[in-house]
Amino acid sequence: MQNKRSTFQHHLGLPSRTPMDISVERAKGIYLYGPGGKRYIDLVSGVSVSNTGHGHPDVLRAVRKQLDRYMHLMVYGEIIQSPQVHLAEKLTSLLPSCLDSVYFVNSGSEAIEGALKLAKRYTGRTEVVSFRNAYHGGTHGALSILGHERLKNAFRPLLPDIRQLRFNEPADLEQITTRTACVVAETIQAEAGIILPQEDYFKKLRLRCNETGTLLVTDDIQMGFGRTGRLFSFEHYGFVPDILCLAKAMGGGMPLGAFIAGRDIMDALTYDPSLGHITTFGGHPVSCAASLASLNIILKENLMENAEKAGHLFYESLHAHPMLKEIRRTGLMLGLELECPGKMSALNQLLPEHGLIADQFLFNPATFRIAPPLTITQEETGEAAALVWKCLDRI
Repeated sequence: MQNKRSTFQHHLGLPSRTPMDISVERAKGIYLYGPGGKRYIDLVSGVSVSNTGHGHPDVLRAVRKQLDRYMHLMVYGEIIQSPQVHLAEKLTSLLPSCLDSVYFVNSGSEAIEGALKLAKRYTGRTEVVSFRNAYHGGTHGALSILGHERLKNAFRPLLPDIRQLRFNEPADLEQITTRTACVVAETIQAEAGIILPQEDYFKKLRLRCNETGTLLVTDDIQMGFGRTGRLFSFEHYGFVPDILCLAKAMGGGMPLGAFIAGRDIMDALTYDPSLGHITTFGGHPVSCAASLASLNIILKENLMENAEKAGHLFYESLHAHPMLKEIRRTGLMLGLELECPGKMSALNQLLPEHGLIADQFLFNPATFRIAPPLTITQEETGEAAALVWKCLDRI
């Protein structure tokens, strides 16, 4: 174990000086298992990746079946591959008819990069509008529109012509003009600590984009695939985006992302120049097979309904704890804000000691996340909530 930890610390490029540093040997359902069988309840889901749980037999079966057929064949978009075709057909059948063209990539950051390029190419404009405290990924373009200066300053200069607005401030929408290629928005700001939009905010944003000929790009990377109690989070708020970005839970545990638009918009990447966007591994056949299986599980097992029920049970079980200032919730994604932010360090130590994997939100260090797999049962929810309560008591 010590050799493994030493290798982890010295030979892996790590993004943080304080990683969880927990060794995991296997995972099943909502549980991770360490050496000696120590069990942890996964309250993070790999940051909203494992919506259908760890090791779901339908996903594993689909992966094994595709492995026996073929893996990588050719750069994306050159050869007809059944897993891509079937997944695109299923996704578009579940989306508004204007979102009928799927471009597969490997991750959420890549989905954002593709959407930015597509919006600029289609509109012929250069300005991109995003929001403060929004998270869209770590690649250069995604970082440029990220809404937190601390993560950006060390890497400047970034993309030019970026304008940032305040989320939920309708007056700021006047800054969207005929110069604006696109507005990129999370429907629910995740890393800000689960900030929900005002009831009519996205209707106003949609109207302003229509008035100025601006494309509206929705980042549903963390909140998609049932996490909010709907298949896609924008469905709660009465609008349809021009470009939809997906990833995380999309792959069922495998790396996969996509940006989705109308065919008339998407075709802008095929000429002047051709190959306007290209990827080697995007839409990997094994990832697409896992994705289709996972999507079918979400629909067949009514996981969207379960997300709402489990999220409500977590809220009812925990909201009265005196150490909590507020719980913000959408479906099975909860942000629990402490009354005393200085207690978060102690809580971070206690949670794994009590068999819980949880983490803080990037831009709201006083708030921690509860977002287990959507397969969690009522009994498991009660057990997890009781352990969280116990940890809160101890701080």
